[in-house]
Formats: sequence, structure tokens, C-alpha cells
Amino acid sequence: MRGVRRDEVLDLVAYERIRPEFLEKTIALKKPRRISVGDRLTFIFENRDTVLFQIQEMLRAERAVKEEKILDEIGVYNELVPRADELSATLMIEIPEMQRVRAELDRLVGIDEHVFLDVGSETVRATFDPKQFESDRISAVQYVRFPLGSTLARKVRDRNVSVRLRVDHPNYRQATEIRGDSRESLIGDLSTT
Repeated sequence: MRGVRRDEVLDLVAYERIRPEFLEKTIALKKPRRISVGDRLTFIFENRDTVLFQIQEMLRAERAVKEEKILDEIGVYNELVPRADELSATLMIEIPEMQRVRAELDRLVGIDEHVFLDVGSETVRATFDPKQFESDRISAVQYVRFPLGSTLARKVRDRNVSVRLRVDHPNYRQATEIRGDSRESLIGDLSTT
């Protein structure tokens, strides 16, 4: 899947004109791509459309008009676009009790070694963005990739093969089957890479 190009990013005035429709379309697109694993982890699978939305929203929030800033945002967010035979996601560690955030995040240190995509009887471990990690702390937002390769990508597209997200961290063990609209959305990504 190719990244977002500069000529696809609208200036602030043009974006404000289309934003209500673009927002509605993106919310509908993201709904099946938002997959919870237990009560603390949510994966939002990214593609170039979700990334374009994030770029536009970031430029809007920062009122950015300088070309250098626009190109910088495109570069940063294009790192979320999945490559061929790969899925990528933003992982949100959701802790509603504000006073427990640090303690809960500390309990999940090392999670980067414990997130998997099971495709039938085969398993792919997620790769985490190393720029977001320190040895003893983690952030509540992580960017992860599932490098499938052509054989497993083909199996994900086969609706007869089960696919599930699994976390086996000592302090958090949960799994969720990916099916229905969520599975179809990811199949669409793998079909366009």
C-alpha cells in the first residue's frame, strides 16, 4: 500500500469545506477496524485513508500552513501505512482510572514481546516502533506492525482460516477473533497492497 502523497493533502480552507463528510466517512471506516482485546487494549488498524485523515486533522489542530511542516507530518504518519503483505495498527492502552495510569502501564512493560496475530495454526509476533520504547516505561499509544509475508497474507484473505489477535503478557492474557466486517476490512487492505 502506498503512502499519502503531498498532492492528496488539502490546505486548511479546502479541508474545512469537506471535513464534515470526510469525518463521517472516516468514522464509518474506522468502526470495524477498531478491535478490542480484553478490557484494556484496543487496536485500530491503519491504512492510507486513516492516515490521510490523521494528517489532515493534525495540520488542522496545529493550524499548519508551512510546506516544511506539512511534509514533516506526511512523513511521520506515512510510517503507519502498512507495507505489502503487512497489517499495521495503533495500539491504545486504555486505562479509565486516571490515578492508575502509571501503575497499569508499568505492569505492561515488555508487552512488545507479547502481542501476536494468529493465522490458522501459524503465529506472527507484532513489531513495535522502537522509538516509542524505553526499557522500563511504555506509552499508552503504540504503533505496531504484523509482517505477514505473502503466504500468511493469503491465509488472512481466506475466510475459512481463523485469525485472532492475542496478548500473552504475564499481567494481561486476552485474545479476540477477527471476523465479520473487521476481517473484511483487513482483507481489503491486503488485497490492495
